[in-house]
Amino acid sequence: MTQERLQKVMAQAGIASRRKCEEMILQGNVRVNGQIVRELGTKVNIATDQILVQGQPLQKQGYACVLLNKPTGYITTAMDTHNRPTVMDLVKSVPVRIYPVGRLDLDTSGLLLLTNDGELTNRLIHPRYHVEKTYRVKAKGLIPESGLERLESGVPLDDGITAPARLEHVQYGKNWTVLHLTIHEGRNRQVRRMLETIGHPVLELERIQMGPLTLAGVARGQFRHLTKQELQSLYELVSL
Repeated sequence: MTQERLQKVMAQAGIASRRKCEEMILQGNVRVNGQIVRELGTKVNIATDQILVQGQPLQKQGYACVLLNKPTGYITTAMDTHNRPTVMDLVKSVPVRIYPVGRLDLDTSGLLLLTNDGELTNRLIHPRYHVEKTYRVKAKGLIPESGLERLESGVPLDDGITAPARLEHVQYGKNWTVLHLTIHEGRNRQVRRMLETIGHPVLELERIQMGPLTLAGVARGQFRHLTKQELQSLYELVSL
């Protein structure tokens, strides 16, 4: 097993957030092999080093990965300074500390992964691995064929043109359009910005699929642990 930074190992073991773990190290509350460690760059091997946090031995927790059906009105962050509800409030029963994989904004619902596997997180959100995400979009107005073609070919945003999107399940109402939009980029508020650019602001937005995972069987506000087969498929998707 390779060495990792002490504060990262502590955070993955569920001691506290990485920032809080750094504070504990600086305060002299952590010993490695009997010696007090105050250097934040210290690297340790959880398999061979004895690590004591406030006198208690550190136990490495196994990896966990859950799929949450996020409701609107929840912030996708581990902590909010304004005391608003966060997605962490919905997964309190998970026995290890986990973190969101990417973000869904306050008014967006749907599929959100949370895990303590840092490498899996990094690869799932990195554009290099082209992990597809599908959204159910309800947009204002009747989007003409030319607008749909713009979404499919790429929309110029202030941070560059988007990669081509895939569209399906287009449905029209009295003054709205529902479509399933699949992208593999992860820019901030990308879907909302794409629809705004073509003149049809988003009314409702729900992520319904990420890679091979869907919301099937998971009610809004609920979560479930991924199966071994699902985890394996994710690892293969991002070459782990």
